[in-house]
Amino acid sequence: MTTQLTTRSTDVGRLPLSPLLALGTAVFITTLTETLPAGVLRGMSDDLGVSDSAMGQSITIYAVGTVLTALPLSAATAGWRRKRLLLAAMGGFLVANTVTALAPTYTVGMVARFFAGVAAGVAWALLAGYARRLAPPHLAGRAIAVAMTGIPLALSLGVPTGTFIGQVVSWRAAFGLVSLLTLGVIGWIVASVADFPGVSRSAADGGRTSVLAASRVPGVAAVLAVTAVFVLAQTVLYTYIATYLAGAGMEGRTDLVLLVFGLASLVSIWIVGRGADRHLRTLTILGIALVALAALVLALTEVPAAVLVAAVVWGLGWGGIPTLLQTAGARAGARHSDAAAEGAQAMLVTLWNAAMALGGSVGGVVLAVGGVVAVPTVTTVLSLPALAIVVLARHRAFTPTDTAPAADARKELAAWTGMRGADGQASH
Repeated sequence: MTTQLTTRSTDVGRLPLSPLLALGTAVFITTLTETLPAGVLRGMSDDLGVSDSAMGQSITIYAVGTVLTALPLSAATAGWRRKRLLLAAMGGFLVANTVTALAPTYTVGMVARFFAGVAAGVAWALLAGYARRLAPPHLAGRAIAVAMTGIPLALSLGVPTGTFIGQVVSWRAAFGLVSLLTLGVIGWIVASVADFPGVSRSAADGGRTSVLAASRVPGVAAVLAVTAVFVLAQTVLYTYIATYLAGAGMEGRTDLVLLVFGLASLVSIWIVGRGADRHLRTLTILGIALVALAALVLALTEVPAAVLVAAVVWGLGWGGIPTLLQTAGARAGARHSDAAAEGAQAMLVTLWNAAMALGGSVGGVVLAVGGVVAVPTVTTVLSLPALAIVVLARHRAFTPTDTAPAADARKELAAWTGMRGADGQASH
């Protein structure tokens, strides 16, 4: 008995790194699939015989696929075992990216991009909760941070690499490489990621999953509101940063600015990974404030040195935000039930992608009306209500793990350890 307790105590203090890194690679593929067309846009449009603006809609239709299907698919697959669902999502990326790479026409390519967005809706609603369930309760935020590392890695390394391959070989080769990587991560998931049952369906929900009911759980609405407003603010700036830099006389340094932004994002997610569990609210406030400050600097000056400093501040603020919002949504929903936690994630994914789809349009109007300086100005202005919501929702949302009643914390820890076998894997 003593030996068994010692083993479990050791397991409780550790993160299962191999499965979490497998999830992180799945996040990397999801993010890269979404953003790669931005790096190979000219090659795609020339090859498929359409304008750059028409080809740019390949990113929009991806977001539309996610927005339209994330909620209904989350409800329809609530009872599926989690590993089966994750493999289905990765299989969806494999098929969609392969069809994109081989697309003979623009229409076929756009259909493939839509279904890639559908796969993303399933993946994003699942991944943060999956990472959370793999880890002991007091390390849940750190586990999500490890998985979400795939986002800044995709933006800082994946897209530039895909762009280089698109320029040297072809855009089709870039998408084909993503398919090969997806095959590898499917094998990794099969070999090392533990399985979990689907979420339970409570009688109170009339046998239906509580995807929509999750919005009524205390704290969830605040997290969703911050997600909608702040992702919109971020997308307006990120979508048109190249246009802003061209207006500032730095057109040839877009790659440098985005590299600096991406590297700073990696530092941010490392910091968030170490502190999200106990300092969720503080880190969220700091992240939003840093993005607002960086955008304000960009609005006030176009001096190259100041722009690079602003890019560092921007990355430090934004890099950890996906982890913080996913953690906050999952934590708020989980206080009610696993179904509410996954429902909150599905709604967060839907709002996130809706904000991204809207951000390009809003940014375009802002650019046309106010010029390049208006773009970072709008980002600063939109960040303020998001900041205010986090500050005012301190009793319901963005709370650290140690604010939960001690009895609830002990119950959650006991439930987690009870699911683990002697080898540290989840029981089936």
